[in-house]
Amino acid sequence: MNASNPLDTLIEQSRKARDHAGRNLADDRRGQAQSAAQLDALRRYRHEYCRRLQDAMSRGIDAATLANYRRFIRSLDDAIDKALQALDQQQEKVAASQQHWQQRQRQLSSYDTLAARRAEQERRQEQRRELRDNDELTNNAMARRVRRD
Repeated sequence: MNASNPLDTLIEQSRKARDHAGRNLADDRRGQAQSAAQLDALRRYRHEYCRRLQDAMSRGIDAATLANYRRFIRSLDDAIDKALQALDQQQEKVAASQQHWQQRQRQLSSYDTLAARRAEQERRQEQRRELRDNDELTNNAMARRVRRD
C-alpha cells in the first residue's frame, strides 16, 4: 500500500481516532465501575450502621445518641443519593463513549472496505496486464516461428 495515498492517510487517522475513542471508553467504564463500587460500599455501610442502631435500641439508648444515629444515617442517605447521581452520569458517559467508539469503528470499516475494493481493482488490472503481456509474448513467438518456417 502506498502510504502517501489519501485513502491510506484517512485509514490511519481513522484508526487512531477509533483507538483514542476506545481508550476513552475504557476510562469511562473504569469510572463507572468505581462509582458503582462506591455506591455499593455506602449502601453496605448504611445497612451496617442501621443494624448497629437496632442493636443499640434493643439495649436501650438515650435520645441524644438516637438523634446522632439518625443524623448520621441521613448523611449516609445523602451520600448514597449523590453516589447514585454520579453513577447515572457515568452510565450516560459510557453510553456516549460507546456510541462514539462505534461511529469511529464504522468509519474505519468503511475506509477499509474502500481500500479492499481498491486493492482488488489493482489486482485485476495487474492480472489483465500479465495476460496481455503473455498474449503478446505468445503472438511474437508464433510470428517468429511462422517467419522461420
